[in-house]
Amino acid sequence: MDNLIDDPGLKGKKRVFANREDAGKMLASLLEGHADPKALVLAIPAGGVPVACAVAGAHRLHLDVLVVRKIQIPDNPEAGFGAIGPDGEVLLNERIVDDLRLTQKEIKAQVTETERVLRSREKVFRKGRPPPALKDRQVILVDDGLASGYTMMAAVDFARQKEARQVIVAVPTAPQRTIHFLQPSTDLLVCPNVRGGPVFAVADAYKEWYDLGDEEVVSLLEGSGIGGQGSGPAP
Repeated sequence: MDNLIDDPGLKGKKRVFANREDAGKMLASLLEGHADPKALVLAIPAGGVPVACAVAGAHRLHLDVLVVRKIQIPDNPEAGFGAIGPDGEVLLNERIVDDLRLTQKEIKAQVTETERVLRSREKVFRKGRPPPALKDRQVILVDDGLASGYTMMAAVDFARQKEARQVIVAVPTAPQRTIHFLQPSTDLLVCPNVRGGPVFAVADAYKEWYDLGDEEVVSLLEGSGIGGQGSGPAP
C-alpha cells in the first residue's frame, strides 16, 4: 500500500527525537499538503497530548482529546492484549490472548478495570464535555508511538463509526509489523521512525522520555484552549 509517509533516513534508528514536542514538529512537517484547514487533531492521552499540541499548533488546527485505553496484561501493565474505545467497544488481540492462555475470568476482570480507568480519565481530560463531532471531517489521530497498535485501532474504529470523512494516523515511531496491521484501516499513516526487529519500545525513539502525569496533560490541554476556542480555528 502507498498510504504510508515515513522518513527513510530514520528507519531502524533510535533516539531520533529530542522529546515529544520535537516529534510533533516532525509530524507536522510531514503532514504539509495533507492536513485540511478544517481538520480535527485528536490526541490519545497521555503521551500523545504534547505531540498533538505541536501538530495542531503548527497547522493552526482545532485540537481535542480522544480517550482510549489498552487492556493490560495481568502482572505486566506495560503490555496489553487489546483496547477499549471511547464508546466502550472492546477490541481484543486474539493472538496474545491465545498465547497467554488467558481465561474468560481474567479477560473480564481486566476489561472491567480498563473500563473503570477509561471513565476516570474521561472525567479528568474531558471534564464532562461532549465528544467532538467527527462526521464528514478529516480526523488526525496522534499518539507518541505505537506498540501493538490495538489502542490506535480502537481510535480508528471509533472515528469510522462516527463517519469521519478521512482518518489519518500520525505517530512518531512504530514497529514495521504494526504499520502493516494499521495501514489497511487508515487513509494515511504518517510515521517517520519505522523500526524492525523482535523487540520494540516506544521510549527508544526519544532522548528525553518520561510518563506524563494527569496534571501535566490537563495543563497542556488547557494551554491549547481545550474547552475554549481551541489551538486553531474552531470547526
